[in-house]
Amino acid sequence: MPPRIAITSWRRALPTFLGERTWLYTLADEYVASVAAPGTIPLLVPHVDPDAVDHVLDAVDGLVIAGGGDVAPSSYGAKDAGSKDTDPHADATELALARRARERGVPTLAICRGMQIVNVAHGGTLQQDIGRSGTPHPPISDDPDEAVAARHAVVIDEGSMLAEVLGAGTRRVNMIHHQAVDRLADGFQVTARAEDGVIEAIESDDGWPFLGVQWHPEKLDGADAPLFAWLAEVAGHGRGHS
Repeated sequence: MPPRIAITSWRRALPTFLGERTWLYTLADEYVASVAAPGTIPLLVPHVDPDAVDHVLDAVDGLVIAGGGDVAPSSYGAKDAGSKDTDPHADATELALARRARERGVPTLAICRGMQIVNVAHGGTLQQDIGRSGTPHPPISDDPDEAVAARHAVVIDEGSMLAEVLGAGTRRVNMIHHQAVDRLADGFQVTARAEDGVIEAIESDDGWPFLGVQWHPEKLDGADAPLFAWLAEVAGHGRGHS
């Protein structure tokens, strides 16, 4: 059987024929397509009881912690200072998944909010609103096409696992985020930054097959396909994790 990859989903109230606010678990199609492209089986995961995340991880070979709303500041001991669209149920599930995935050695790719979740799960904190005009992180445009098309440069460190996957040096990526890692959790290292110093990628120091990126590789028209190929490869080799 091909590797099975769990992908977290986003619970939102959206308009349907049932009404203006129908609660749905959603996930952008690009996530599924990107995860499936190397030959894996994507499995969408709703919010589950944190005590049940081991049952989810028992059923899969790898994990993608996807983007979504902001992580509640209370999760890292801060007061609200610009966080948006927080969901305590999402946080509870994903923080538990991040902790247990690391403890069990489950191969994991964390994207945008996902990278922030991993950092918070292990004791790190977040900057709640980094958008500043005239910087590499201006406020996100209200025009969806402009927001998705905007790019800035990040520099990937030589010798990092991320460099092995995507190559070291400067890379142009999207910037659909207004929060970022602040204090890095113990046991992790920064592997890419933007020109303003914002942390754009992290990985584990302890052998956990984990890559976290602040940008959205699924929305780069295949340019970052190696990230998903990496996950498929390590997930296939890592079957039988504890």
